[in-house]
Amino acid sequence: MSDQEQEQYDPDSTVGIPEHGRERLERMREKHFFTSDLTVNEFLLVKAAGFEPLGLVVGSSIYHIGLQMRQWNQNQELDVLTQAMYDARELAMTRMEEEADQLGADGVVGVRLDVSRYEWGNDLAEFIAIGTAVRHSEGVLHRAPNGRPFTSDLSGQDFYTLLSAGYRPLGLVMGTCVYHVAHQGLGGWFSRIGRNAEMPNFTQALYDARELAMERMQAEGEAVEAEGIVGVQLNEGSHGWSSHVIEYFAVGTAVTPISDDHTIPPPSFVLTLNDPQQNEAQGF
Repeated sequence: MSDQEQEQYDPDSTVGIPEHGRERLERMREKHFFTSDLTVNEFLLVKAAGFEPLGLVVGSSIYHIGLQMRQWNQNQELDVLTQAMYDARELAMTRMEEEADQLGADGVVGVRLDVSRYEWGNDLAEFIAIGTAVRHSEGVLHRAPNGRPFTSDLSGQDFYTLLSAGYRPLGLVMGTCVYHVAHQGLGGWFSRIGRNAEMPNFTQALYDARELAMERMQAEGEAVEAEGIVGVQLNEGSHGWSSHVIEYFAVGTAVTPISDDHTIPPPSFVLTLNDPQQNEAQGF
């Protein structure tokens, strides 16, 4: 049984939230005082889109990554590592969403998913999800189809533009693949000395890993009945593993239309009021 199955989403749960975290959420809820990692422009645009920031919400999971066997000369997905990276991120996301529920939020904007390694051990990693919980000012329900708060990694500007164009976010969808890239054989190394040549073994491995991550992200988008996914990022990292082990992580915001009118206002020229020398440096 995976940790995803062990910890089901509970909108009333405060399990795992430290005592000071619960006190912080309670003070924000009672005093209508918010904290946010939005920039000034993002904060104002989120409000212009009809949402009120409620507070910064965080989910964290320090995860032990299990042992994974692999063949030195074989391209292969490392299933144990793939599942660990996926489950740990889901735990962090679930806890962030449960914090948002404690504030009565409709969703979380500007979500960031970070992975950090510490000196405690090569098999330990901390997964953090952080964003700003928001609620629609007129009480219009914007939750995901599964009843959980929507999540989005879009900037405040993109969030405003998306809503203005008749779409809304459903949730942050992701796909991951940890892959072992086979080592080159001695014969292949000798055959390529001194000449340009594609490395088909490496090419195919990285191609396969990217496609698996993208395919899984797309499946998550289809599962929430989205029309599509915007703001897709395809990140590559090794997280301290060996040089021939790599993770591809695909993430984006699943969206759905809320109106038939998708007219986008034409852009306008804006001149900043910065220092003249700064304007000159920026090309104004």
